Amino acid sequence: ATRGIDVIYHLAAVADVNNVAADPTGSVALNVLGTANVLESARQNELRRVVLASTVWVYGAAREERVDERVCFDPALTGHVYTTTKIAAEMLCHDYQTMFKVPFTILRYGIPYGPRMRPSLVIPIFMRKAISGEPMTVAGDGSQNRKFVYVEDLADAHVLALAPEAENQTYNIDGSEEVTILRIAETVHRLLGGKGIEFVPARTGDYGGKQVSSTKAAREIGWTPKVDFDAGMERTVAWFLETQGQPALNRT
Repeated sequence: ATRGIDVIYHLAAVADVNNVAADPTGSVALNVLGTANVLESARQNELRRVVLASTVWVYGAAREERVDERVCFDPALTGHVYTTTKIAAEMLCHDYQTMFKVPFTILRYGIPYGPRMRPSLVIPIFMRKAISGEPMTVAGDGSQNRKFVYVEDLADAHVLALAPEAENQTYNIDGSEEVTILRIAETVHRLLGGKGIEFVPARTGDYGGKQVSSTKAAREIGWTPKVDFDAGMERTVAWFLETQGQPALNRT
């Protein structure tokens, strides 16, 4: 399948942490052994680059709160089989480059959003609740934050990652804004209406997010996110309504 091509984008993985928890051995087989198979194919067919989709969730294994591509990981902090599989996949890329000179680029995604996003993520969950007239549930005060990267910005990063400067490098590809869960719910309510927001007790040990720097990607390959969260949400909601139904009428 890879004979005669120059580059392979390896995006395949079990990416939903709930699915990983339900089938950890199958997830390890797909995420780790699957990556090894891709790299072996690239070695045998002398591909010019393997681009691996990783994730900023690997920084769960970092002790620092402000993180970039230079931080070290503590195995005792990985906390989830999914995180471990992505770190292992990254390590395989380095091993294949060291042992067999297979060129790679690793992109650590922030949380992608936009048209055709996974239905199990918080944004589509909130949108479905809004159009069905159910309240959006926010744990605690909703201050937990993430950075979201719009799908078109993410696609641009994959083109820029083919630059010579990106060979054998790792880049964080993350959004520019820290967006709280409460802001997501408020944005969905503003755009779709519905029954509003319901606060429930905070979950013990809920992940608050880390401050991930994408400065290296901007400096070396010229990538910066261009679509801000509000604009991206307007596009996402328009797609959702076109494919899922009409907005709720109750905007109280």
